[in-house]
Amino acid sequence: MSFKSTLQRHQKMIESLFDLEPQLNDLLALISDCVLNDNKVLFFGNGGSASDAQHLAAEFVIRYKEDRRPLAAIALTTDTSILTAHSNDYSFETVFDRQIQALARPGDVAIGLSTSGNSANVINGINAAKNSGCTTIAFTGQSGGQLKAIADHCVCVADTETARVQEGHILIGHWLCEALDEKLSKA
Repeated sequence: MSFKSTLQRHQKMIESLFDLEPQLNDLLALISDCVLNDNKVLFFGNGGSASDAQHLAAEFVIRYKEDRRPLAAIALTTDTSILTAHSNDYSFETVFDRQIQALARPGDVAIGLSTSGNSANVINGINAAKNSGCTTIAFTGQSGGQLKAIADHCVCVADTETARVQEGHILIGHWLCEALDEKLSKA
């Protein structure tokens, strides 16, 4: 596998993101309204997507590029005591549900990341968020998996390779942060 071929696969995925611009602009407005109304964004996912959830929550709370007020965001993937106790006492498939039930309020936005769109715990978390009155967004790969039919909004990165999908998710997340910085500076 050459470096050039990896870059070419990455470039192909990047070019496919242009098609998502109208949907992403709608999500920007939705998330902006959420944080301007003093609601919060809940991020969650598995493995590399769990790390992406943590990364994006940190960008919201601390800052992305501009020095602005902190935005309320929580990564549901960071508390090892909650994650292990719930998985032991209940099930890993519902590991995000209990946290959402405890923390989510109507007006919040829940963003579940799953490259396949079929991660049971992310599906269950999206369903729990809907039941809590949250707007739900799924970040997935090409097909959207089961999440495409469940989430209010599904951002499908047009690729099937896990690494490329995750690269697309973090690029979209970074754009959201930068666009929020700009939008909130005018609010």
